[in-house]
Amino acid sequence: HAYFDKELNQLTLGQMAYLAILPKGPANYDPFRNTAKALARRNYVLTEMLKNRFITKEQFDQAEAEPIGAIQRQTPKFEKVGGYFVEEIRRQLKEKFGEQQKDGPYSLYSGGLWVRSSYDPKLQEYAQQALRDGLLRYDRGRGWDGPLDHVDIKGAVAPSDLGEQADEGQGNPGQRQWLQALLNDNIELNYQDWRAAIVIAKSGEAATIGFADGQVSTLPASLASMPVRDKGGQAFDAIRPGDILAVAPQGAAYALRALPRVGGGMVVEEPMTGRVLAMQGGFYSRAGSFNRATQAQRQPGSTIKPIVYSAALENGMTPASIIVDGPFCVYQGARLGQKCFKNFGGSQGSGPHTMRWGIEQSRNLMTVRAAAQTGMDKVTDVIDQMGVGKYPPFLSIALGAGETTVQRMVNAFSIIVNQGRGHPSTLVDFVQDRHGKVIWPENWRPCDRCNAPDWNGRPMPRPVIRARQVIDPLTAYQMVHITEGVVQRGTAVGLRDLDRPLMGKTGTTSGPTDVWFIGGTPQIIAGLYIGYDVPKNLGGYAQGGTLAVPIFKQFAQQAYAGLEKVPFRAPQGIRMIRIDRASGKPVFGTWPDDSDPKAAVIWEAFKPESGDPRRAVAHSETADKPRDIQQRNQDRGDSDFLQRQGGIY
Repeated sequence: HAYFDKELNQLTLGQMAYLAILPKGPANYDPFRNTAKALARRNYVLTEMLKNRFITKEQFDQAEAEPIGAIQRQTPKFEKVGGYFVEEIRRQLKEKFGEQQKDGPYSLYSGGLWVRSSYDPKLQEYAQQALRDGLLRYDRGRGWDGPLDHVDIKGAVAPSDLGEQADEGQGNPGQRQWLQALLNDNIELNYQDWRAAIVIAKSGEAATIGFADGQVSTLPASLASMPVRDKGGQAFDAIRPGDILAVAPQGAAYALRALPRVGGGMVVEEPMTGRVLAMQGGFYSRAGSFNRATQAQRQPGSTIKPIVYSAALENGMTPASIIVDGPFCVYQGARLGQKCFKNFGGSQGSGPHTMRWGIEQSRNLMTVRAAAQTGMDKVTDVIDQMGVGKYPPFLSIALGAGETTVQRMVNAFSIIVNQGRGHPSTLVDFVQDRHGKVIWPENWRPCDRCNAPDWNGRPMPRPVIRARQVIDPLTAYQMVHITEGVVQRGTAVGLRDLDRPLMGKTGTTSGPTDVWFIGGTPQIIAGLYIGYDVPKNLGGYAQGGTLAVPIFKQFAQQAYAGLEKVPFRAPQGIRMIRIDRASGKPVFGTWPDDSDPKAAVIWEAFKPESGDPRRAVAHSETADKPRDIQQRNQDRGDSDFLQRQGGIY
């Protein structure tokens, strides 16, 4: 690929012979700088092949008459997979086995490892595109941030010579100089029709730019007029020969493009197994190996609330519990005094509401009140058990003040969706040594009979599921059922028209410096954040619902297309009871309207130990009801209704 841009089986005999001479000294036989020497050495190989009767005289004559036919070195055409995903696998393998032979028999570069990963190229493409588009939407109009890199290209051609050199081909020394500099920098853009280009020369009205394939074009000043960020002036005035730029075709020339300064990360996971299907750690992996999906420690904001309320549900609360949305202060001692919490936007509260309403509307005051009532030691224990992080029992942790990663948060939501069962978040299914033996994970076991060519009439083989029960499955389902309401009528209502069972939670940190969304279906959970690498204010309008949700939606529209609409299934023991959505009180004589997201009456999930809330209703509330309504309530219970509807999941 590097020398001939061909597959191995497409090479001619002469080209194979040329490649055979290279290991001894690639620089000595450069096809452009040392053409005569390369030809002589290649023909020596052909002569030896003829002497040893590996080829015929006719084959020798034909191969000897061929020119070398090499192309200028270029980026290989074969698909480059993974980006951030594959780099994360490389990082894990390096940490596990070391890099070189001295590190052990299974070292990364000497062990001959064969790696099976959970990488899904389609989902990776969707996640990459959605995150990149979202970063550009936010950053659009903020100006040009400077070149991707700068290299020295002394001796490059002048604009007046370009036409002549383009005809001469790639053998011209001036052209080879700037082309080699661009190729050595190893910058490649794969966003839409963007390309990396090097500025060869610049005049008053246009710059001459070159590409990795040796072609040249023009960057007019009119298509590079965006302002320079934080400095002012036009970008064209700041461009210098040797700058490597991002450009895109526009008419017969090219226009300057600006990579976003804001960063972000996104992870897509299969909740039943913990297998990571896609991972995007920023806009452009070649700009640096820092993976914001796994390495960036960020405050999760309100995406932590489903975990906080899960702890409350574990300790006696129900989705219909009434919590006051009002001022809440704690005394922090003589030095720090009173600490008073506020809702997003500074709201002082709106009175008593159900837990469900507090989560759907993401009310901070209700969250800290519920956390204080539950006990922050219990809350942080649940947060730790779900793998988010180890935090001190401070109330601010309940609002997402602790730092964590996107990968950890997505895995925590996967645990909730998977009825409280947790798997470690993994990118690698297994690793084999050069002899085919599985060496990682250590406890890996094959699925017996999974590869049988035909069904033998026996039960289907089942892989061993090694999940741990992190939280009560009833608690997990209650939280899934509540966070479905976040999509139906809460802060993520922009996702409602996806028209499928969907749960999720938005998040916005103080500032705001980061915006989040995590959610999905029983098949796929995805999460992302947007924020500057050095945290700073994103702007007053920035919220999880306005910036992060549209990115998830773009991903979901592609990822879920054609995917079966699978409902969230309730574990055994859940009781679905009709309640008034606003007050949390039981309802008689009417049924929820599932087609109306803001229906006054809804189904709510209760645990058996929390009792049937209808039993607490005084007899006087039903004594004056008409006999037919009372009889209908007796004859037609909720369980009967749900069975007739095919069950509720």
